[in-house]
Amino acid sequence: MVELQINTTQNVNITFVAASVGERILAYTIDWVIKIAYIVVAFQIVFNVFEWNDAIADMDYWSQRAIYMCFLLPVMCYTLLFESLLDGQTIGKRIIKIKVVKIDGYQAGIGDFFVRWIFRIVDLNLIGPIFGSVVALITVVLSKRSQRFGDMTAGTSVITLKNKVNISHTILEELDEAYTPKYPNVIKLSDNDARIIKETFVKARASKDYETLIKLRKKIIEVVEIKDFNSSDIEFIDTILKDYNYYTQRM
Repeated sequence: MVELQINTTQNVNITFVAASVGERILAYTIDWVIKIAYIVVAFQIVFNVFEWNDAIADMDYWSQRAIYMCFLLPVMCYTLLFESLLDGQTIGKRIIKIKVVKIDGYQAGIGDFFVRWIFRIVDLNLIGPIFGSVVALITVVLSKRSQRFGDMTAGTSVITLKNKVNISHTILEELDEAYTPKYPNVIKLSDNDARIIKETFVKARASKDYETLIKLRKKIIEVVEIKDFNSSDIEFIDTILKDYNYYTQRM
């Protein structure tokens, strides 16, 4: 399992799990089944039902090729079209629950999807769809971030959505609009300090490890330089985290 550390625009590191090779292959296969189905149905309707074979029989070779390419255009642009419309997913990716994201924390845009699509010529189709897929597979396996050449160039990767990251996995806290902070000195903490505090706090509270909560509270008081408080350890630490979010979100 490959984990991707993505730094968001709020300077928060979020860990995503990269899509496995099996998930990517399965999504790729589903997409190809859809493409083949389109080709079969489109050509059956156009050339059998409307009898276009007779209509283009007298055309020159290149005109015939141009007509065929027009019908194949949706297949050629399939990935670019759907990743742009479905926010980083093709139909196959959506079924398997994987998605293309930027590794710098920004939302992937049509420019990123275009670069990935263009590089399919290199790492998927240069030596044929079968051998090209092998090249892409090897690249994904050997890459530290599970990227093929197109991903490396576009600065993207494919993640799984089956293990969704929610706010409880970050230093962010949900605050009411009327929230009033109690400890302004929390600005002495860094993002890394707040992350360690929250991770320790969540684990200790869940396991009812009161000894760790006491040590954590004492350490916070020492670093933040709080002289007194009149709440339990759990309430105090929870307030510290909320206060930190209150002040840092307004900087």
